[in-house]
Amino acid sequence: MSTLLEDEALLFVRELIRIDTVNTGVLATIGDGETRAAQYVQGRLAEAGIASELVESRPGRGSLIARIPGSDRDAGALLVHAHLDVVPVDEKDWTHHPFGAEIEDGFLYGRGAVDMKNYAGTILAVARHFAREGIVPRRDLVFAFLADEESGGVWGAGWLVENRPELFAGVTEALSEVGGFSVPLAADPADARRAYLVATSEKGVAWATLSARGHAAHGSRPTDDNAVVRLAQAVAAVGGHRFPVVRTPALQRFLDVFGEARGLAFTDESLAADLESLGFVSSLVGATTRNTATPTVLAAGDKTNIIPADASARLDIRILPGEDDALRAQLREVVGHGIDIREGRWWSATEAPVDAPIIGILQDAISVDDPDGLVVPYLLPASTDNKHFAKLGIHGYGFVPLRVPRDFDVFAQFHAADERVPVDALHFSARVTERILQTA
Repeated sequence: MSTLLEDEALLFVRELIRIDTVNTGVLATIGDGETRAAQYVQGRLAEAGIASELVESRPGRGSLIARIPGSDRDAGALLVHAHLDVVPVDEKDWTHHPFGAEIEDGFLYGRGAVDMKNYAGTILAVARHFAREGIVPRRDLVFAFLADEESGGVWGAGWLVENRPELFAGVTEALSEVGGFSVPLAADPADARRAYLVATSEKGVAWATLSARGHAAHGSRPTDDNAVVRLAQAVAAVGGHRFPVVRTPALQRFLDVFGEARGLAFTDESLAADLESLGFVSSLVGATTRNTATPTVLAAGDKTNIIPADASARLDIRILPGEDDALRAQLREVVGHGIDIREGRWWSATEAPVDAPIIGILQDAISVDDPDGLVVPYLLPASTDNKHFAKLGIHGYGFVPLRVPRDFDVFAQFHAADERVPVDALHFSARVTERILQTA
């Protein structure tokens, strides 16, 4: 039989999914869903006597902050954050209504089921549980329900850090996505041991534009100074380049643990093959071994019989901790002469200690429900709102606890059609999160 904490967590997740908070990334097409979701959370907190502040960076782009005092006034506060926005959906690809929060065969379906209204509903339930039971956590807890993470957090966490930093006074660490879900630790299906990944680092994300300039001419008179050709050569060079492997502390810890559990060496020569043997986990960890630069958008002429004077390509760049300058230098060498590189948005990677005491707290909380479960640091190949809070000196960790079946790939649910999560994993999440937040 489920507890009130577990029941409320499931209820709140479902009700938040039913609030359409799609973030297209285009301001003119975004409604007031984020503010309505924040108001929903505010109302539920108020029912439990918990005060909060709703802040709109612009109309409809609401974020909500609440603080629960802890017993140890000398301990740094812990920020617990979840974003309320979700990515767009194409309903024809779904077998369940993306905002219906339907439950079928033990799974909860809906946009945000794992990214990340599941955690928003869970921490809301935990806050109410503390108030209802008179539980005082060890540290001050700052709960943040945020707008705009799916478009970089500019109007959510980023705006709050720039304009309302006092809301995070005294915070030293943060918990949020992407991690906490279980993956098979051993290769043998008969070995039920699970690893629960904790993101102690996140790749930085940057955008850059490659530009080539030549002389405009009639298509019937080819030139040696064709901007399209020169750009295409640079794009092909970037697409074919593999940056060197960098063994960050988070990656090395992951390799050490999984190497011991599976008898893998993870040498420089065997790294790719050994990672591939991990199954679906390889797609998550493999991208963390090196910097990447991926061409995504091309632009040049618009008339077939004209050789354009200009051509450009946009790059999506993901950067390992401390690798910004090295990546810039390597990219410059790869594209060669005659190509301009213009940097746009640039957020550096985040990196938190892999041996911090909070890792032990996470392990203790998991062990109550899963004695053989092992919390394992890793490096997230994407980025979260932790990149904004890092500007305030806050060390961010990704850990949303979910115990799932061996073959269930939680990370594959992010942004996918029929996004879903096992209901019993949400109950597990509520129990483990309550322990973490009480003792962290």
